[in-house]
Amino acid sequence: MKKKERRPEEIGSSSEWLNAMCEVLKGGVLAGVTTILALLVCAALVSAGAVPVGAMYGAVLAVCAVGALAGGTYAVRRVGRRSLLVGLGVGVVLFLLLLTAGLIANQGTSIANGGAGILCACLCGGAIPGLFGRKPKKKRRR
Repeated sequence: MKKKERRPEEIGSSSEWLNAMCEVLKGGVLAGVTTILALLVCAALVSAGAVPVGAMYGAVLAVCAVGALAGGTYAVRRVGRRSLLVGLGVGVVLFLLLLTAGLIANQGTSIANGGAGILCACLCGGAIPGLFGRKPKKKRRR
């Protein structure tokens, strides 16, 4: 009996998936670093008195969206396929990184303390490059 040979698409599909997941994780780390640096700038502005403390929650949401936008742009350009899922994946990775940092720093956290807003900001920030970053489909010639 002959063995069934795998098609080239089947061989490459698992490695493509793994490469895409690695790029999503790299984009999430880039988003996390961008967010942390921007939050550091916001903290310095609050300490200097340039920004009121009451405006900090809105600044945190904006910074999360910008961080997810940066990481999502990187990941969408590197992967090239299924750009919306890649962008949303970066947003989820960023949210999980922020949630983990909050758990480590505060020994407990809940969604009621603004976590839902941060999750929405991360997902929306990641979805924007996913929507606009995809390449246009090639037209079929007849």
